Amino acid sequence: MNTGNTAPPADATPGPIDWHRVKARMDAARSAIDRATDPDACEIRRVLKARADALAHDPVSTADVERIEVVEFILAQEHYAVESRHVRDVYPLEQLTPLPCTPRFVLGIVNLRGEILSVIDIKKFFDLPEKGLTDLNKVIVIESVNMRFGILADAIVGVHSIPVPDIQPSLPTLTGIRAEYLRGVTPGHLVVLDAEALLTGQGIVVQEHVSG
Repeated sequence: MNTGNTAPPADATPGPIDWHRVKARMDAARSAIDRATDPDACEIRRVLKARADALAHDPVSTADVERIEVVEFILAQEHYAVESRHVRDVYPLEQLTPLPCTPRFVLGIVNLRGEILSVIDIKKFFDLPEKGLTDLNKVIVIESVNMRFGILADAIVGVHSIPVPDIQPSLPTLTGIRAEYLRGVTPGHLVVLDAEALLTGQGIVVQEHVSG
């Protein structure tokens, strides 16, 4: 006798979305991060993969509010986020090599698994309050088709989803070069970066050619 679960027919019509189950999955992912005050890179990678798998298996109705998944981190005591689809990985900041003849916001380069990447301190790029580097600093590697570099974070908060309508583009207190690279801010004061702008903007992308 077959006592296992019977798979639904291939042509079965999907039932209503079980939002309690979806929330439980998201809560489980957040709980995994909350177990440590400073999640390590392996945990962040695991959560990103778990969230991607959960979203891939849960049906999405076009009538529901559009949401995006973000990696939240801290810069100068402010909470920032970048969309997780642009995040390749998260690493501790180690063996940073400074580069001469580059803007002050370019911290230097690191060797991550044999790949040389620039590391950008967007606190300096955004003129945020300075903070000395500590052993808790993380490098969030963001990428597009043609560009990849790391941005420095004081600490990683976690991975979660936010409703797109909650991201308000009107930022009267953020002007000039800072506002150009932001999508907006949520009612909870989470500042969402525009990863596409960061990866393509001429003001931040640096060609590392140093004459001898």
